[in-house]
Amino acid sequence: MPDLSRRRRLLVLAICCMSLLIVSLDNTVLNVALPSMQHELGASISGMQWTIDAYTLVLASLLMLAGSTADRLGRRRVFMAGLVVFSLGSLLCSLAPGLGWLVVFRMVQAIGGSMLNPVAMSIITNTFTDPRERARAIGVWGGVVGISMAAGPVVGGLLVQSVGWRSIFWINVPIGALALFLTSRYVPESRAPRPRRVDPVGQLLVVTLLGSLTYAIIEAPDAGWTSVEILAFVMVALISLLTLIGYERRRWEPLIDLRFFHSAPFAGATVIAVCAFAALGGFLFVNTLYLQNIRGLSALDAGLYMLPMAGMTLVFAPLSGRLVGSRGPRLPLLLAGCATAASGVLFAAFNTESAPALLFTGYVLFGIGFGLVNAPITNTAVSGMPRTQAGVAAAVASTSRQVGQSLGVAVIGAVLAGGAHVGATRPEFLAAAHPAWWIITGCGGAILLLGALTTGRWAAATAQRTAALFEDETAHGHSRASAGS
Repeated sequence: MPDLSRRRRLLVLAICCMSLLIVSLDNTVLNVALPSMQHELGASISGMQWTIDAYTLVLASLLMLAGSTADRLGRRRVFMAGLVVFSLGSLLCSLAPGLGWLVVFRMVQAIGGSMLNPVAMSIITNTFTDPRERARAIGVWGGVVGISMAAGPVVGGLLVQSVGWRSIFWINVPIGALALFLTSRYVPESRAPRPRRVDPVGQLLVVTLLGSLTYAIIEAPDAGWTSVEILAFVMVALISLLTLIGYERRRWEPLIDLRFFHSAPFAGATVIAVCAFAALGGFLFVNTLYLQNIRGLSALDAGLYMLPMAGMTLVFAPLSGRLVGSRGPRLPLLLAGCATAASGVLFAAFNTESAPALLFTGYVLFGIGFGLVNAPITNTAVSGMPRTQAGVAAAVASTSRQVGQSLGVAVIGAVLAGGAHVGATRPEFLAAAHPAWWIITGCGGAILLLGALTTGRWAAATAQRTAALFEDETAHGHSRASAGS
C-alpha cells in the first residue's frame, strides 16, 4: 500500500468505519425490533434467537476465509463485494414473507458482512503503520460501535413505531451505496506479499462446529438436553473441534494458524472477545424482551431506556483507544472486567428491574465495560503479528466477537426459554432471567482475570517469540513448506 497523506488516511478510516456502522447498527436496531417481529411472525423465543444467530453464525464461519481471501485477491476488491452483498441482503430481509425467509436472508447479509469488518480492519492496520496512530485509529473504530449502540435503539424504535420492523433493514442500503462509491474513489488496493491458500476442509469443519453447537444450545430447551437429537449435535460439534485441531496442526497454510495462540496476549484477546460479546448478546436479548414484553414499553421508549448504556460505550470506546496507545491494554481490560461483572451482580443479586436508579446504574456500568474492552482486543490481536498476517489476525479477533455473540444469545436465550415462555408473567420472566445475569457476571470476571494474566512481561515475551516464528519463516524461505514437500 502506498504512503498516504494524513488527510487521505483519515478518509480511509472514515470509509472503513461506515462499514462497521451498518453492520453494528443492524445488530442494535434488530434487537429493538425483536418483539414486533415476534408478534407479526408468530415466532417463539428460539425463533427470535435464530434471527440473530443465523447472521452471527455465518459471519463467524466466514470471517477468516474473507480475511485471507482479501489478503490474496485485494482488500479493496473484497471490501466492495461485501458492501454489495450486505446491501442486497438487507433489501431482501425487508421483503421477507415469513420467519424462515428472514433467517435465510439474514444469512445472505452475513456473507456480505464477513467481507466488511475484518477486511476493513486489515485496511486500517496497513494504512496506519505507526503503533500509537494505529491505536488511536482503532479507538475511533471502537467509538463507531458506541455510536451504533447509541443511535441503534432510538433509530430502530422510531422506525419500528412509525413504519414497521421491515424498515430497519432499509437504512443499510443508502449507507452501503455511499460507502461503495467512496471506496472505489479513495481506498487504495492492497494485498499480502505472500497470499494464503484456500483451506476448504478447515472451513467446512468451522461451519460444522459452530452450527451444530449453536443448534444444540438453542433447541435444547424444547427438545430436552438429554434427547438423542441434542446429544447427536453436541457429539458432532466435539468431533468437529478435535478434527479441526488435528487437521490444522498438520496443514502448511491452515485456515486457523494455531501458532497464533502461542502468544498469550493474542490467545487472551481471543477468549476475552468471546466473553465480552457473549455478555453483550445476552444483555441486549434479555433487556429488549423485558422492556417491551414485560414492562410494556414501546420500541422507542425501550430504545431510550438503554441510552445510558449506549452513551457510556460511545464515551469510553475512544478513551480506551487512547489508553491503549499511551499505557497499553492492561488498564482498559481490568476496568472493563470490573464494570461488566459489577453490572451483572447488580442485576443478579438485587431487585434492579423494579428500581429505575439501579436499572440505569446497571446500564451505565455495562456500557463502560463494553466501551473499554473493544480497543485492547483488536489492538492486541494485530499489533504483535507481522503486517503480512494482519488480515488473518484481524479475522480471528472478529470471529471471536461473533462466536461470543452467537453463544451469548444461544446460552442466555436457552436459559430464558427454560423458564419464560411466550406470554410469561413478570415474576416468571425475572426468575428465568436470574441465572442469565450470573452468566454475564462470570463473563466480566473472566475478562478481569484474563486481562491481568495476559498483559504482563511474561505475556509480552510469548508475543515476541510468536512474531519471530513468522519472521524467521519468511526470512528462511518458508521452511515449513520445504519440510512438507
